[in-house]
Amino acid sequence: MQQVDRILDKALNGERLSLEDTITLFESDEIEKMGHAANQIMLRKHPEPVTTFVVGRNVNYTNVCDVYCRFCAFYRKPGSEEGYVLPDEAIFQKIQETIDVGGTEILMQGGTNPDLPFSYYTNLLRGIKQRFPGITMHSFSPAEIRKMKDVSDGLSLEEVVRQLHEAGLDSLPGGGAEILDNRTRKKISRLKGTWEDWMEVMTTAHRIGMNTTATMVIGFGESMEERGLHIHRVREAQDQCIQNGYNSKGFLAFIPWTFQPDNTNMKREKASPEEYLKTLAISRLTLDNIDNFQSSWVTMGPEIGKLSLSYGCNDFGSTMIEENVVSAAGTTHKVNIQLILQLIRECGKIPAQRNTRYEILKTYHESEAASTDFIMQN
Repeated sequence: MQQVDRILDKALNGERLSLEDTITLFESDEIEKMGHAANQIMLRKHPEPVTTFVVGRNVNYTNVCDVYCRFCAFYRKPGSEEGYVLPDEAIFQKIQETIDVGGTEILMQGGTNPDLPFSYYTNLLRGIKQRFPGITMHSFSPAEIRKMKDVSDGLSLEEVVRQLHEAGLDSLPGGGAEILDNRTRKKISRLKGTWEDWMEVMTTAHRIGMNTTATMVIGFGESMEERGLHIHRVREAQDQCIQNGYNSKGFLAFIPWTFQPDNTNMKREKASPEEYLKTLAISRLTLDNIDNFQSSWVTMGPEIGKLSLSYGCNDFGSTMIEENVVSAAGTTHKVNIQLILQLIRECGKIPAQRNTRYEILKTYHESEAASTDFIMQN
């Protein structure tokens, strides 16, 4: 107990936590105490009583994937009769529907489809930006970027990322991080690449001026040390971005959540809400160089999402009008804008809609409701 108190005092005094400190916290069950300290750290970065959210949509442009992750219920093998690639017009329609309800962000992601040439992505991005110049394309995971490199006829990773950026890719989401340690990665997604592969894509994006986010998924049977290593590797990459003076803010946000085992090839007990909240708090205490932490209500549900706002989160994430990957694993929490406003207000916070860069677009005061309401389409 005294050791945990010492570590929390260290964080509250502005000192950096060591890897050993982080592991010690993961091994402790003093969750409420960690949450209280994490909330204090959050309030220093965000003293205003505002919780943000973004109106965005997931567009799963293909479900064809050749890395066969054991934990994924969404993908279909190349050649499968159930595999698809959405027609461009269908993607354009989804984006128009998002804009029509005040949305600003498209999280376009799919599988690592070996049958799509690199030109598919650049042409699609150009087509989107020509039609919808105001939409932010926060799209493609590092695994998808590496597949694009494989099919790009010899382009370097930096050139692939640069061409995507020039075609209209604004920022990279942190999908596919799972656990940034190779022992667990080899067990759950052997063909997806090493943690170094994931990080190289992110640091390349930072170098050319793109912002990204980072994620973490717990519950694969990883050790507490591996969880700690994950967080510290993200912190080191963020340090690198800041120290090198890139024209990027690096990781704009960190988003942990729990593995959803239903309908997958991995049968494990779901990590508990308490384990999620502990991970969130420890991440906020350790990642002193990342400002924003998103709640993961899609996997945890609205009530735990609400509780996360007192465990280090300043952001409620995306409305996610459409979400197929997590829902394929049997987790579907429908949340509309009115409910988001209600949940945030129940925590004593003021809700505000933001864009992908965490710039506030609209603040909802007590008497205001959302002008347009919708429910995620699953």
